[in-house]
Amino acid sequence: MNTIHHLENTEPRLTSLSHGGGCGCKIAPAVLSEILKGVPQLPFPKELLIGIETSDDAAVYQINDSQAIVATTDFFMPIVDDPFDFGKIAATNAISDIYAMGGTPLFALALVGMPIKVLSNATIARILEGGAEACRSAGIAIAGGHTIDSVEPIYGLVAIGIIDPKQIKSNAAAKPGDVLILGKPIGVGILSAALKKDLLSPAGYQEMISNTTKLNSAGPDLAKLPGVHALTDVTGFGLAGHMLELARGSHCTAHIDWSQVPLLSQVQELADQDVITGASDRNWQSYGDEISLPMGFTKAQQALLTDPQTSGGLLVSCSPDTVKEVLDIFSRHQFLGARVIGQMGAKEEKSLVISN
Repeated sequence: MNTIHHLENTEPRLTSLSHGGGCGCKIAPAVLSEILKGVPQLPFPKELLIGIETSDDAAVYQINDSQAIVATTDFFMPIVDDPFDFGKIAATNAISDIYAMGGTPLFALALVGMPIKVLSNATIARILEGGAEACRSAGIAIAGGHTIDSVEPIYGLVAIGIIDPKQIKSNAAAKPGDVLILGKPIGVGILSAALKKDLLSPAGYQEMISNTTKLNSAGPDLAKLPGVHALTDVTGFGLAGHMLELARGSHCTAHIDWSQVPLLSQVQELADQDVITGASDRNWQSYGDEISLPMGFTKAQQALLTDPQTSGGLLVSCSPDTVKEVLDIFSRHQFLGARVIGQMGAKEEKSLVISN
């Protein structure tokens, strides 16, 4: 298939300069856990409402009765070759963690590492322009940042937001009986693998860009619903990894109906052809023993379950009588593919159970 690239002929493809792209760059969950295990933690002040305890999407620090600061950072290497698209995807992905807490973004700081002897100033500027465009769409400014000369291209943001402490939605408050709703289809990692192998069609590329640059702006409205108990977004650890974080933190078991999980176009076909990322296997090695799979679940389906998502969708755990309101909010924010994919149950031996 012919894939359109937007770099000048004299410059290498952005994806050729990085060993991994997008949220697929994340350190595998098991490795990260081992690294952090020996790092001493200072006592948390009472104002720090959410820290690292449940691997939540952002830190939350209360400043008064009605306001708390939401702070997060995210950055990665190129997932696409177009510099503007890369910048826009990376910024959208970083801002998503504010929305995933139910917060409203306030401003951002840019994190920039570029091989300045390899990429032109014009290409680097286009990456920054893409990031600025995502921030404009979110209604915030990039108020500063930091730059370094790096071997691989790296771009992302520190994102700062605000929220009423009473409306915070963590990833650790789901309840048995809750319905699970996913806001975006999955398969971004597989499309990015196809792009690097020149197997992604122009239509597939456009679908990938549309998915990864759509801000998860439904978050603040979802957070206002009392029946929404937990909220997170699906990124580098895949649907399974972030579902496991939700289940573990809430002391529940998540039950997913695989037939209801929305997929981006072409990804099933590509997965069947073994076009997958190395990160999907690393994810499975990290947490696969916590998952119960049905008979006949294929290697391709497992790769989709663990596929690293970049700027993935919001994952909502809500009471059954709140489902319509949640879907209406997603629809109002133009997430027309949002879908019920399962439910939370009482804690079982496995934290995640997949059915067909």
